[in-house]
Amino acid sequence: MYSNKHIIKISTPILLSLLAQNIIQVIDTAFLGRVGEVELGASALAGIIYIALYTLGFGFSMGSQILIGRRNGEKNYNKIGDVVIQGAIFLLIPAILLIPLLRYGAVHWIPAMFESADVAGAVTEYLEWRVFGIIFAFVNLMFRAFYIGTARTKVLTVNAVVMAGTNVIFDYGLIFGNLGMPELGIAGAAIASVIAEFASTVFLLVYTRKAVDLDKYGFRKIRFQWSVIKKVLDISVFMMVQYLFSIVTWMLFFVFIENYMGERPLAVTNIVRSFYTILTIPSQALGTVASTLVSNTIGADKRDEVINLIKRIAFISLGVMVCVIGIVSAFPRMMIRIYTDDPSLINDTVLPFYVLISSLPIYSMGSVLFNSVSGTGNTRTALKFEIITLFFYLSYMWFVIIYMRFSVAVAWTTEHVYWLFLLTLSFIYLRSGKWKERKI
Repeated sequence: MYSNKHIIKISTPILLSLLAQNIIQVIDTAFLGRVGEVELGASALAGIIYIALYTLGFGFSMGSQILIGRRNGEKNYNKIGDVVIQGAIFLLIPAILLIPLLRYGAVHWIPAMFESADVAGAVTEYLEWRVFGIIFAFVNLMFRAFYIGTARTKVLTVNAVVMAGTNVIFDYGLIFGNLGMPELGIAGAAIASVIAEFASTVFLLVYTRKAVDLDKYGFRKIRFQWSVIKKVLDISVFMMVQYLFSIVTWMLFFVFIENYMGERPLAVTNIVRSFYTILTIPSQALGTVASTLVSNTIGADKRDEVINLIKRIAFISLGVMVCVIGIVSAFPRMMIRIYTDDPSLINDTVLPFYVLISSLPIYSMGSVLFNSVSGTGNTRTALKFEIITLFFYLSYMWFVIIYMRFSVAVAWTTEHVYWLFLLTLSFIYLRSGKWKERKI
């Protein structure tokens, strides 16, 4: 049903879309690395706390994307707009509620999480501004679900350029006081990120109104429909919990590093995390494609083609990742210099960087298979796999960081454990064929 060329064609704009979303944190890291080690480490912790909230909307949008993909495969186009509109209305409620909650928490709760007062202060300063972006981020997620679910992904390429370009300009201006803007340091990075997300929302609104057949996709009916939201929640609630569990344990990784190792290991970890964010984007994109195309294929009643489709996407993901590894592993110091000019910090980052690279082949296959499980509509099963995996992940993390007090390089082997478990569980489930009778 889908050729390799078609898969790559769909995945490229999604890759750029993911790059744009993740590039905000990466650009912040690159700029703040020139400000100081405290700001460098704090931006990682603050970013992960923000992402923990963002994943609630992301999980809902992924459930929406699966449902949109199924309706698109069934050619029930007029029902797609309802999913997008109701999803946006629903997500605005928690977005508005989260702003005062996180601003209060940033001042009163977050400082108690960290050993270093300087790190706690920087995290607080960042989050007090960054939280305003959650409204625009949640709206953008529903647009993303629509364009990916209907395989109309080219617009995401342009949106990526708009978002990343805006962020670079305002980071450069607001962090260092350039271009006639005030010098705000880490707070400037947070404000620049909010402005970038706002620019993305404006672009997507204008583009959708101009380029999409609003009647065909049912966008003319703007009214609250609980039945539609409930249908999406039946799929997405497990994904929301799954992503939240995942990001909270990911945050614990950084908290453990800061509490038990100190500011320098935290700075090293943030640099490595930034590479992890960028290098895994091709496989993230292909995982998203796998979820969408699996849903579309089942919607078209071609279940017998699903396994072969997943297999082809998984091997494409592995092939792309091998190429990425070959390029970046040859010049580690030059790559790390993007984030810092400190020779000592560069030396400390090289070994953890190589450990990260060694986990990427497992990630490339695991991401596709695990997203395919969700694409079948069996999000409850995906949540079960996440919980089982996180139990072993947390146990291993506690052992290497807290109990044995191993190095940052050894701490990063937690990624091998996480993706090996998800890969294995997803493979067994997909091969069993138990997903074929799921109706959504």
